[in-house]
Parts: sequence; C-alpha cells; structure tokens
Amino acid sequence: MKKNFERLVKIIAILVLGVFAISCGKGGKGSAEPGSIEAIKKAGKIRIGVFGDKPPFGFVDENGKNQGYDIYLAKRLAKDLLGDENKIEFVTLEAANRVEYLLSNKVDIILANFTVTDERKQKVDFAKPYMKVSLGIVSPEGAPIKDVKELKGKKLIVNKGTTAEIYFTKNYPDIELLKYDQNTETFNALLDKRGAALAHDNTLVFAWATENPGFVVDIKQLGEQDYIAPAVRKGNKELLDWLNTEIDALTKEGFFEKAYKATLEPVYGNKVDPKTVIIENK
Repeated sequence: MKKNFERLVKIIAILVLGVFAISCGKGGKGSAEPGSIEAIKKAGKIRIGVFGDKPPFGFVDENGKNQGYDIYLAKRLAKDLLGDENKIEFVTLEAANRVEYLLSNKVDIILANFTVTDERKQKVDFAKPYMKVSLGIVSPEGAPIKDVKELKGKKLIVNKGTTAEIYFTKNYPDIELLKYDQNTETFNALLDKRGAALAHDNTLVFAWATENPGFVVDIKQLGEQDYIAPAVRKGNKELLDWLNTEIDALTKEGFFEKAYKATLEPVYGNKVDPKTVIIENK
C-alpha cells in the first residue's frame, strides 16, 4: 500500500513537471528571460525608460510626443534591433526610481540621462557612455552664486536620486538641500525663490538658463567629469553586449554629432562646446 502511494506521488510529480515544461516551452511566454533580446523581439517592442520633463534630453512636447537627445538615441536603438524606430514603449520615470524600474522589469533599458556611479553599478549594468556631464549651479542673475562657499546658510535645490544630491550630501553636509522628485518641481522652486540656487547636470542648467532670462550658470563645472550611459538589469549580459557593440558603431558613424545638432544645438547655440557633451569618434 505504501509503495503504491509513493509510486502515485512520483507519477503526479512527473505530470506536474511535464505540464510546467510545456507551458514554458515552445510558444510559451515563460521561455524568454525578461529583458532579453528574445523577449523584446517576441513582444515586438522595446521598453525604454525616459524622462518626461527634462528638455532637451527627454520630454513630452505639446503634441504629447516624446522628444530630446535621449529619445533620438532610443529610436535608433529600436530601428537597429527591431527594424523600426517606432517599436518603442516609452516609460516615463523620475530620477529616484530609475533603478527600481529596471529591477522590477518595468523597462528593458534606461535612457534617462543616467550618470554612471560606483554605487549604481552595484545595482544595474551600464553600457558604454554616450554623453559627458558635470554638475553645474544655476542662480538668479541679481544674486549669483559664483562659489560653493556662498551657499553656506542658504538653501540649495536638487532632485532626489541625482548625482547633485549625492555630491552635496557627501562633500557639503552643512548646506541645506531642498529635494524634489520631478524636474518641473525643482525648477519651479528656483523660480519661486525657495532656494538660493539649483544644482543639476550642467548640460541641463545650461539649457534652462538659456530659455529663462534672469538666471545664470556661474558655476559651470563642479566635481569630476562624469558620463551618461544606458543601463540594463544586472546580469543581462546579452542586451548589454548588444548595446556596447551598437554604441561603438554609432560613435564611429558620427551618430552622436548628428543627434547633438538635431536636439541640443538649437537650444545651446554657440554657448556650449559640443566636445564637452558628446562622445566623439577617436
């Protein structure tokens, strides 16, 4: 009786495993690793995390269309991977939840002005960079901040989860930080005079000051030069390798110079040297 029961249990176990194997086999949705190239091709689209309020890098225009330097690159990635630049699902996110969106498989790639840092490398895998960046500080023209020491006893506006927050928390803990989630909130706080200045990527504050008379960027470069790169879920080597090969090819092609002229030059004009922003072909 006991042997029969054990035999029955084994048979049930084999049947359960067989059903599971079939569901994950041919034609099953579970066969492709989330975020893998196979999964992306099966879905017929690539999910790319971008900003919706960070012009000229990632923003939604008056017609509800995603635009900007990151978007220009995203469309080329979709074209080269899937044969059509429109096979993208743009997922709008905030600086503070970029890592979370990868870890929870809400996106395949992050292209949201993501600065490479050692801390972030512990959680996500970065591909080769496509842009250079440093921190900059924008302040009112009538009360310009020309030295970080001038911020003592004043409030500095930053975005949560950005290199600006990390840099000032680590290097200037005595400077009071006003932190916001969205770029729109952050810059509105400066317009409303809630803080003496705002720290962010210099590429962004250059553009914002150009479009908002009465503000200047007198601290143009703070800390070390950093790099912006696409990010994928930790361990997704297949997609990471594809991105690295793609970025090498695009750099040699001169793609990033074209992207700069199409999306950034109309904003910067001759106020910014393109060589301080783009990764050029060597």
